[in-house]
Amino acid sequence: MAVKGNRNLKKNEADFIVLFATMTLLAIGLVMVFSASWYMVSSSRGDVYFHLRRQAFWAVLGLGGLIFFSNYSYWKLKRWINLSLLLSVILLLAVFIPGVGMEIYGARRWIGVGGLTAQPSDLAKVSLILFAAAYLSRKDIQIKDFFRGAFPVLAITGLFFLLILRQPDLGTAVAMAAAVMVVVFVAGMPLKQIAAIGAVALPAGFYLMASEPYRLRRLLSFRDPWADPLDTGYQIIQSLYALGPGGLFGVGLGHGRQKMFYLPEPHSDFIFAVIGEELGFIGTASVVILFALLLWRGFKIALMAPDSFGSLLATGITAMIGIQALMNIGVVTGSIPVTGINLPLISAGGSSLLFTMCSIGVLLNISKYTKT
Repeated sequence: MAVKGNRNLKKNEADFIVLFATMTLLAIGLVMVFSASWYMVSSSRGDVYFHLRRQAFWAVLGLGGLIFFSNYSYWKLKRWINLSLLLSVILLLAVFIPGVGMEIYGARRWIGVGGLTAQPSDLAKVSLILFAAAYLSRKDIQIKDFFRGAFPVLAITGLFFLLILRQPDLGTAVAMAAAVMVVVFVAGMPLKQIAAIGAVALPAGFYLMASEPYRLRRLLSFRDPWADPLDTGYQIIQSLYALGPGGLFGVGLGHGRQKMFYLPEPHSDFIFAVIGEELGFIGTASVVILFALLLWRGFKIALMAPDSFGSLLATGITAMIGIQALMNIGVVTGSIPVTGINLPLISAGGSSLLFTMCSIGVLLNISKYTKT
């Protein structure tokens, strides 16, 4: 459907449930980032509001992005696809340049700008979803023919996957690839082709896990964290120690103990464990329900979108948020091996929060044109 024709569609109100779930998760995130980080930064920096101020700054930028993209016709995004892909590649390579990229805990995933840091992979994920949706929605694409269909999308996904893996960041690379596969599946790729890709990807995934000693140790410790409680099993054990005492209602907001230098990254990767300790099952269940509402409405928007581009774009955005949330909660609860991936809208992380909210702004814009 042409851009000009789509402008004549009657606009609806933006999806209220998506907006409600997003703003509630954002508010929970701000409160929990402060609660999870104040003790740590009071000892190291003497400023209990350090992480709260940073998160609030990115939240304000994110709100601006959400408002802008919710009012920016999503068809116009096609104009920026090539530029965003090129910029993503440049920034993914820039993390390896000394003085530009930042190395933290042995990984080079960040670019520093003044006192702020950003992860180029956050832009890469959004750019790839946008490209996949635009390319696969073209009328001249023969989706049932592998090389005339999804191959270009999978090729660029493979390039981004390798660049992110090199940082190294296997969790983000897997989440990105999984979201693209959801888009490809919805676009109509035959199941036998998807099965063939899975048959190749599964052993490749095991190889990637076993090829690096630290990944192999994480995989083995996942089976029995208490076999190595002071090293590879430490993160999972401390996370479970946080979730366990929380019970039904938690020990009280701000009263958790595991954030006091026991639980690693309590304000980012393991913030869900802090929620479980301080707010209990009620708190964690509320977060899960809010994500479930967001995913339900996101996929409904995809189903009711006025064209295939909007449908695939809404699918990709929703799948990306859902996969990241599922992976993070899976790690915190000991359901999957430890990967460094944050909880969307809640974990501390500037560029992640910014691009997630901009993506939700796009989702809200698509919802304005959904068929009733």
